Amino acid sequence: MKQNWVFAILFSLFVTGTALADQSDKEAEYRLAASIGDIDTVIRLLDEGIDVNTGNQFGVTALMMAIQNNNFETTALLLTRGADVNAKAVAGCTALTFAAENGHSALTAMLLERGADLNARTRAGWDSLIIAARYGLTDMVEQLLYKGANPNLGDNEGKTALIHAAEKGHFETAAMLIERGADIEARDNHGTSALIIAADKGHTKVMEVLLTRGANVNAHDTDGATPLIWAVGQGHHLAVELLLRRKADVNIADNDGVTALMEAATTRNEELVKLLLINGADINMKDHSGRTAADIAKKKRNKKVIALLAGES
Repeated sequence: MKQNWVFAILFSLFVTGTALADQSDKEAEYRLAASIGDIDTVIRLLDEGIDVNTGNQFGVTALMMAIQNNNFETTALLLTRGADVNAKAVAGCTALTFAAENGHSALTAMLLERGADLNARTRAGWDSLIIAARYGLTDMVEQLLYKGANPNLGDNEGKTALIHAAEKGHFETAAMLIERGADIEARDNHGTSALIIAADKGHTKVMEVLLTRGANVNAHDTDGATPLIWAVGQGHHLAVELLLRRKADVNIADNDGVTALMEAATTRNEELVKLLLINGADINMKDHSGRTAADIAKKKRNKKVIALLAGES
């Protein structure tokens, strides 16, 4: 009698496991069909009872897969059949963030019409606007802003859509964001503004947009460094020239007392040393360790920079 009871349990577990495996296979087939736009298979499996919102091990649903592959018709079908437009994957991604990442404006419009959450964020804190700005998708940025996206929300690092656009060099996107209310002086968690990060990356077109629209040319980050100091440190000659033309203060020092001239001496950049001297850099300023630019050049054993700082041609 006991043996029969044990056999019944084992048989039940076998049947259940087989059924679950079969269901799992169908769910995988369903998501694959959605990703490749096989609408007939999607309809058949939904009619057989597959959960429209079933996700893979990462929580990615058929709707998200259809969007990743720009399958407009499949997306429309899934939404009609009840797909959750705001379902989240394990990483926090939604259908809308996938659409933004892939640059699908038509799909984005469809999702927004179906109630997609503009403020949904990935694990990194990126919403659809930040993603679109990061990729320089200006038309999509405009679309999202029109629908009410907030241009001044920051991600987990405090970076706004404008800072992301500046970092990647998307000047047209940056201009659009500013025109639609983005705070030009917004700062991330390190006190970095859009202009500072553009100077660090040497994106002169973005810098032109920001400066023309009133960005503070002498903005400081948390360490006290200005756009000029950052541009000099990275050796971006054109960016340095632009900042100097826009009347950047050549003698501002960071929190350690380091000036742009000292930074140029540290990086052994004789062309920038020459440019800074022509624009009024003070050779007598000292950092908090008591060193002048000449002292730094001597330590670096850079004879050409030493000669320039000594007034020799």
